Amino acid sequence: MRDIHAMTSFFRTALLSTALALTPVAAHAETVLNVASWLPPAHPIVSDALTNYAKKVEEASDGRVKLNILSAPLAPPPGQYDLAVNGVADIAYGVQGYTPGRFKTASITEGPFLGASATVTSVAYWRTFEKMLKDAGEYDDVKVLAVFTHGPGEAFIKGRDLSDLSSLEGAKIRVGGGLVHEVASALGSVPVEGPSSKTYELLSQKVADGIFFPPESVNFFGLIPLLDQALFVEGGLYNTSFFVVMNKAKWDSLPDEDKAAIDSVSGEALARQFGQMWDRVDAEGVKAMDGKVTIHEASAEQMDVLREKLQPVIDASLEDFSKSGLDGRKALDVLKAEIEKAAAE
Repeated sequence: MRDIHAMTSFFRTALLSTALALTPVAAHAETVLNVASWLPPAHPIVSDALTNYAKKVEEASDGRVKLNILSAPLAPPPGQYDLAVNGVADIAYGVQGYTPGRFKTASITEGPFLGASATVTSVAYWRTFEKMLKDAGEYDDVKVLAVFTHGPGEAFIKGRDLSDLSSLEGAKIRVGGGLVHEVASALGSVPVEGPSSKTYELLSQKVADGIFFPPESVNFFGLIPLLDQALFVEGGLYNTSFFVVMNKAKWDSLPDEDKAAIDSVSGEALARQFGQMWDRVDAEGVKAMDGKVTIHEASAEQMDVLREKLQPVIDASLEDFSKSGLDGRKALDVLKAEIEKAAAE
């Protein structure tokens, strides 16, 4: 009996020691979330915004959650959302307009004349998303971490005088997906669609005469030598809508404290971070064009012409938006009110 009691005591001690040894490891368990990325690692979305977001997630979670930004693309730009849906990546970012017709609610942020600051439009976009856009159910198969826009998109070309709006007529203009296609058409241009990563190729091979882009992208993708004229429009000719989403099953598997940590640096905070990044690099892009690209500011008379030409595009986009089940005009009113509020803050 003594031997049995001794053995029982030994095993109890051994089990307790094992449990104590494992406790620190469990307390410091680390979750690594793989982030799909299709842009070059040096692009500010990756090197600036996503990298800083990764640091903030790690800090907010006390090191329990880390983001691993993948250096090689897992799919072409239009396939990014499905990478997160299917769990091929834990987190993905992308452009709604690269998959036409899939995200109808994104169109309200893609129109012209919305504002001069990506920070303002991104914050307003997120607030509008929270207030009503998410009710359309377009993102029900993922956890949405942020929606945001780049800075106001402008017109760039070579060999045509953009002080005259008629110079855009007949010009082959590279555009991304979404409402910007219709904007180009309404101005008499011929839209040539292609992702941002293909812009140098399209311009250098004369597939396109010009491009609709924010200044940052003109600079980053090395397009300045291929252009010599720009038209800057008050509030921009268009915007591009982006998403950052997470695989739903992965999100559901996280402990509540880790979910709370991620949420604390996502949503409006992440939209603001992306917007601030874009405003900064847009300013750098304009500076890089000095002496190389002639920038024409649209006159009051030209703005009147642009508004007249582009109003049918806006109207058509709101009608298409309403196919999401939400009221397009109400959504645009909410967005504009949030833009005004964010600009005043």
